[in-house]
Amino acid sequence: MKLFKTFRLDTANHLLWRNGNRVAIAPKGFDVLAYLIEHAGRVVTQDEILDALWPETHVNPEVLRKYILEIRKALGDRPDNPEFIQTVPKRGYRFVAPVTDESAAELPDVPTSAATEERGTEEHDGPTTALSEQEGSFVKRRLRKLAMISVLMVIVAAGLGGYFLLRQNGRNTSSSTNTSIAVLPFADMSPTQDQEYFSDGLTEQLINDLAKIPNLKVIGRSSAFQFKGKSEDVRDVGRTLGVANVLEGSVRHEGNQIRITAELIKADDGFQLWSQNYDREIKDIFAVQDEIALAATQALQPTLLGGSGQRFASASPSTNPEAYQAYLEAKYFIGRGASKEDLGKALAYTDTAIKLDERYAPAWALRASVQNVMATVSLTDVTDGFRRARDDAERAIALDPTLGSAYLALARTQIFYDWDWDAANTCLSKAAALEPGNAEIFQIHSRLSALLGNLDEAVNLGEQSVALDPLDTISRLQLGYVLYVESRYDAAQVELQKALDLNPQAGFVHVTLGKILIAEAKPQQALAEIEKEPNDWERLTARALVYHTLGREQDSNAALASLMVKHATDSAYQIAEVYAFREESDKAFEWLERAYEQRDAGLPEIKTDPLVKSLRHDPRYTALLKRMRLRT
Repeated sequence: MKLFKTFRLDTANHLLWRNGNRVAIAPKGFDVLAYLIEHAGRVVTQDEILDALWPETHVNPEVLRKYILEIRKALGDRPDNPEFIQTVPKRGYRFVAPVTDESAAELPDVPTSAATEERGTEEHDGPTTALSEQEGSFVKRRLRKLAMISVLMVIVAAGLGGYFLLRQNGRNTSSSTNTSIAVLPFADMSPTQDQEYFSDGLTEQLINDLAKIPNLKVIGRSSAFQFKGKSEDVRDVGRTLGVANVLEGSVRHEGNQIRITAELIKADDGFQLWSQNYDREIKDIFAVQDEIALAATQALQPTLLGGSGQRFASASPSTNPEAYQAYLEAKYFIGRGASKEDLGKALAYTDTAIKLDERYAPAWALRASVQNVMATVSLTDVTDGFRRARDDAERAIALDPTLGSAYLALARTQIFYDWDWDAANTCLSKAAALEPGNAEIFQIHSRLSALLGNLDEAVNLGEQSVALDPLDTISRLQLGYVLYVESRYDAAQVELQKALDLNPQAGFVHVTLGKILIAEAKPQQALAEIEKEPNDWERLTARALVYHTLGREQDSNAALASLMVKHATDSAYQIAEVYAFREESDKAFEWLERAYEQRDAGLPEIKTDPLVKSLRHDPRYTALLKRMRLRT
């Protein structure tokens, strides 16, 4: 055990502690730190570390610099005023903090239960135990370690959110075969640390490239980006995401020059399968992406590429580096959320990319996606917004018929505005053929199947989406909603609770849980759940439902009236839901007609929505389904 300031380096168990709390550090990062501490006080060259820790593998120095950066983050060290690791220009690194040795048998003091201590005494001193003093000491250390782990698990459950909570509630059970991979967000190593959009964009492009490979499970963006900025142990990443391999790296972007470092690591033991450093000009970025994706797949399993080793190209590379950078800026902002400000910036950057290169198909597809979202959330005129989205998606397909994101964007328009179900199914099938590992395609296809009443298929597709993107809140929410529609309430509640574990502020989750409780005749519990819903229009809708269930008609009317005043132009379908649930069919059909005229995004749910089942024997219901081209 090595002690330095408030830290303990447990070399026997490969763990780093600070004041009794475990510090996350990658296996190779631990090895680098241990080597520096072992040689504390003297300058250790890069070559010396590389030869010692990677004796039979060629590793680029950039990989070592990345680990030094991660170690500094774990220790809270600053390179300009180092407390622990000093960079000696053109020579190497020196560990400068005082280091003392402690017996490896001693672990950080952690409170143990009385029962644990009593069991330890019995094992040492009981008449039937014939342990030597050394063996008894070993048993006691093991018991103390078990107690320490128990305490740490409580700390994790209480203090960490997001994907850590999901991990506590249940590990991902997907099989982590060798042909599975997660691409973690590449670190921005640029001098001014202002190229996050570029490093994030490169990560997304690699995910998209790898998703095109048949038989390769690729974790989706939402789950991979949960690890952004975190020095998480690669073994924990593998267990959480259900993958056997992790691709990570860094980007240094300055002017027209880029340096990209990438390494592929086995998740179970931290063994480095492959690493490479690329020094290029920005105009060569597409070639670099292809090289990284190809090298990663070849390192995993040559048969993934049919054994031929052929290259595959990123879709529609731009000949204009500035257009590509504008495109990455747009992806960065749309990835941040659906706020008016972020979507506006994303749209502006796609406009810039297209002006710089009118034949850049991914920029057209991305602009279609942005305009789909803006129209769906009523930030633009619905008719005009979806028309523009459709035109842009079709332009992208004309420029590049192999671009999966373009077919996905067009399918969204066909589902949420055109109500052209057959065309949407065709587009999604094409997108899936082009990118068989894309979780978003499964997610949207699940939504389409649910709208058409194919609920078993919708659940199956939803489960595949969750398997590819287990830390994505939307995938969990959608699967939970389909299970609710299928009346599989217990399973639905499990998925919805996981969605809340990932994002306690997620919209629609509490109201869906409330609807389940209403269906289970638990209105008081439903009311308490509904009050946690952050979306105003969903909360008002659910209040009107649950107050009616409780017989509080005056309160139900008040909630409905408030919904009408605030959201008549964007929640016509929800108003119709309330009337249908209260079996006021004439008013329900009046608002369904408004929803039809407004092209309300909720109206396609009418075929399977449990709240409108009272209308299903009315001829007006059948007529509406036919107008929407939904099978009766």
